Amino acid sequence: MREQEPQQLKIYSKQLKAEMTDAEKLLWSKIRRKQLNGVKFCRQKIVGNYIVDFLSFEKKLIIELDGGQHADQVEYDKKRTAFLEQQGFTVIRFWNTEVLLETDSVLEQLWTLTKSNES
Repeated sequence: MREQEPQQLKIYSKQLKAEMTDAEKLLWSKIRRKQLNGVKFCRQKIVGNYIVDFLSFEKKLIIELDGGQHADQVEYDKKRTAFLEQQGFTVIRFWNTEVLLETDSVLEQLWTLTKSNES
């Protein structure tokens, strides 16, 4: 994947919000409006030259949901995660199938992480 211009990123971010995957819709329904430990999350936010799925500025936490295409872009994801961590964020990844089939487990992990990661 190549880097995109800021305006292109904004347009793409809006498109991603409008075309959320089933896993993104499900997780968003559980974490929006401060439902998870009172933590505010945003979706499809731009950080540097990347768009992240879900972001809490307060907790410096990024949640990424990965579909099958991520199996083919391991090196890109490593570079991306390294950049995000250099910016001070903790990045946690879940497979889409985890979110869809093991929702309670995913939410429990996020609850523990947001609770223990006090600002």
